[in-house]
Amino acid sequence: MAFQRSHRLNLLRLVVLLLVALAGIKFLFRDSFTLELHKHVSKDSEFWGDTGDVVQDIIPQSQVLELPAAKITTLKQKQQVSRDVSATEMRLVHLDLKGAAPRVSYLEQVFPLLSQLGANGVLMEYEDMFPFKGELEILRSPYAYSEEDIERIQQLAEKHKLEVVPLVQTFGHVEFILKHEKYQHLREVERFPNSFNPHVPDTLALLKSLLSQVIEKHRRSSWIHIGADEVFHLGEGMDSKNWMSHNKGDVGTMYLKHIQEVLGFLTAQFWGLRVLMWDDMLRKISVGALRESGIARHVSPVVWFYAPDFEAEQIEQFLTKYVESGFEAVWFASAFKGTTGPAQAWTPLSSHLRNHLSWLKVMQAVPRLAPLRLQGVVLTGWQRYDHYSVLCELLPVSIPSLAICLQTLVNGGFTEEAKRKVLEVLGLESVQLEQSAWGEFPGVEIYRMVEQVHGHLKESILKALEEESAIKGWFSPYHRKHQFGNPRNMESFGSKVLKLHEDWEGFVRELRAQLERIYFPDTVEEWMEENVNPYLDQLRDLVRDYRAIIRLKGRPKAM
Repeated sequence: MAFQRSHRLNLLRLVVLLLVALAGIKFLFRDSFTLELHKHVSKDSEFWGDTGDVVQDIIPQSQVLELPAAKITTLKQKQQVSRDVSATEMRLVHLDLKGAAPRVSYLEQVFPLLSQLGANGVLMEYEDMFPFKGELEILRSPYAYSEEDIERIQQLAEKHKLEVVPLVQTFGHVEFILKHEKYQHLREVERFPNSFNPHVPDTLALLKSLLSQVIEKHRRSSWIHIGADEVFHLGEGMDSKNWMSHNKGDVGTMYLKHIQEVLGFLTAQFWGLRVLMWDDMLRKISVGALRESGIARHVSPVVWFYAPDFEAEQIEQFLTKYVESGFEAVWFASAFKGTTGPAQAWTPLSSHLRNHLSWLKVMQAVPRLAPLRLQGVVLTGWQRYDHYSVLCELLPVSIPSLAICLQTLVNGGFTEEAKRKVLEVLGLESVQLEQSAWGEFPGVEIYRMVEQVHGHLKESILKALEEESAIKGWFSPYHRKHQFGNPRNMESFGSKVLKLHEDWEGFVRELRAQLERIYFPDTVEEWMEENVNPYLDQLRDLVRDYRAIIRLKGRPKAM
């Protein structure tokens, strides 16, 4: 009996030891598996997080936009950026603030409208409107937003469920920086302020400061756009030529090297922040170079095309290239204003609608390009072609175009439902693409008055100056120069000209008052100088000379 008890006890001990050993082995393997999984997530998903596809009922399956859900696990603690991105398709409205930046009080009216029309984000291209500090303060416009304004903009966006995506140019279109003598040594080509020299260490140091200051003031943001389009004259500077010679490289690899450095900084310092960039420079670079650079793991290209009518095949060639280069997600960029001429004052609705209808055809082709995913669309609204160009259409003038374009994307076409929503939100009775829209929306007063300037100011003044026979015959430039005129003949056109002048001056006073409610003084002056004064000044000069010469009562010609 004692032997049996001892035998059982030994067996029990053996079983316990085996169980402990198995548990230990399981624990070790579990840690090993967890570590490998951790490494896998860090390598493949460090920038995008987990993905999930969500389809909204409002968009047909063939036209759906997909966005990876932002379920990002904190793997390291480095200035962690907060994440709260809903898993829906992104439709960002681009606000180009390098010209005619509106007062925040106007954005208070516009943001609810954007949300109603189907936008869920805004792409804020601040340029010199951002309140840079310290050594970067020189970049600020005299009318730059304050830090309180930036915070208020984000509060408004959050209230109306709009993601704020800041855009910071990091390679080309940096005229607002390189125009300053302090930074002229960073130019790729000394005489042009367009693009950075990527070989000067100060370039990356400056970009780190720019990006840090902007990101620090956008802690709610899940995305940042680094621009990087139209890097004019890259490769023409002496430093670039030397680099290409010594490294047996080309402009494409040099471009990618700079983008790698920018992305490296962002991933290291702001882990989890998603990055966008314009794609036009990538179109010129080989698939091999793109794959070797590894940038596809860290950035999504935004494919832009603004022509009214284009074929899906024109875009598909770029998308196929990006699939082969390792990109898993792309964005598209359409235009609701600012792409039909650098001095365009009146938005052509039909042109921008056709641009969006063309993009819908491209969206239908995306499923064939799996695993490539479409994450979102940026509806660009350019205000200047670059820092030095004149103003394009003002935002209030483009609200009807924005409404039509947004609803066209939401509904997969300019459908009856899209038209109904546009009429409802803008307070319109009808939508006529070739006619003006008289509704009730933020800035509608400016919309109506700009229509008058665009359609009647120049025409009415030139008609008075060039078609009035009495003016041509008895009040020519020669008469005015020598202060020589017959009051009898002058009175035949005087009352008409004085009335025309009085009417337009009254109109312009009211227009200026409306502009000042929305815009800062520099914008008001620039817009008036470009769109009103070239024509009204001719009438003003004529009236001034008329009043001076009529008082002379037909005296002899001044010599």
